[in-house]
Amino acid sequence: MDNMNGLKRSVFCGDLRAANIGEEVTVCGWVAKQRDLGALIFVDLRDKTGIVQLAFDENTDKEIFGKAFSVRSEYVLMAKGIVRERSSKNTEIPTGDIEIDVKDLRVLAKSETPPFDIVENCKTGENTRLKYRYLDLRRPDLQSNILFRHKVTKITRDYFDENGFIEIETPMLIKSTPEGARDFLVPSRIHNGSFYALPQSPQLYKQLSMVAGFDRYMQIARCFRDEDLRADRQPEFTQIDLEMSFVDMEDVLSIGEGYMARVFKETLGIDIPHQTVVKEITRLTNQLWKLIPMKENNEEWEKQLDTVILEICGLNEIFLVSPLLL
Repeated sequence: MDNMNGLKRSVFCGDLRAANIGEEVTVCGWVAKQRDLGALIFVDLRDKTGIVQLAFDENTDKEIFGKAFSVRSEYVLMAKGIVRERSSKNTEIPTGDIEIDVKDLRVLAKSETPPFDIVENCKTGENTRLKYRYLDLRRPDLQSNILFRHKVTKITRDYFDENGFIEIETPMLIKSTPEGARDFLVPSRIHNGSFYALPQSPQLYKQLSMVAGFDRYMQIARCFRDEDLRADRQPEFTQIDLEMSFVDMEDVLSIGEGYMARVFKETLGIDIPHQTVVKEITRLTNQLWKLIPMKENNEEWEKQLDTVILEICGLNEIFLVSPLLL
């Protein structure tokens, strides 16, 4: 096994383009695929940004060529070399115009044969993928979802900060208070027979913040509710929690609409007209109330309602292609 001494990553795999031809670069990542063509060996190296091809040929040092021959799927490599134009371009990936002519190769870690392919839309059963979750999370589609959520979180904080909100972190271990579901309870080691509750929402604490004079509060809050699972419910989830003082309904709607418009514009490049969408959702939702008999816990009714709202916004394909949740 090699080490990193003397080398330091200079660029991510997926960031290299034709403009980098002629540059000396150092990349790190996992082996997505190795192709042995005899006198030529190609290795697809993957990191969180994408894939780049490493090339080894008759001009490659024999020791380095031997290492390239021995690598297998999911080996961890560090490679230094010169970016050059590919003779056979791949239009399906952003780095398809170039490859790296490797001058130094380090095998940082070896891997056993993975129990499933590290590819998008893996057909392996969920139980197996969850057993090897660290491998499952290497798949490009899951990494894309996590990076997408990171981007949404950053936009959220930026937007509310620009609008005068203060992010206040509230406690996780609290006194149980009446809310819409049962609490998760945590026994106290110090106070025998007493329990903490995990928050179903930061409701009391955000109201306390308002009374304390923090006009505009926000938090990306973890919430816990001990209730039966449903299509859109799970025991723990994250919500964007807000509270505002000295405002009317239009102020609250404006903040919410502006936030949604900002998120969709900066993540998906889609413009959402504020008031137009709100009025259309209201109008068609009222129609649904009249056309579909409302029954308590009627999931079919909720499903149809959600479908109409998504169609109003023209967002049904967006949520199918780029889901926020894993």
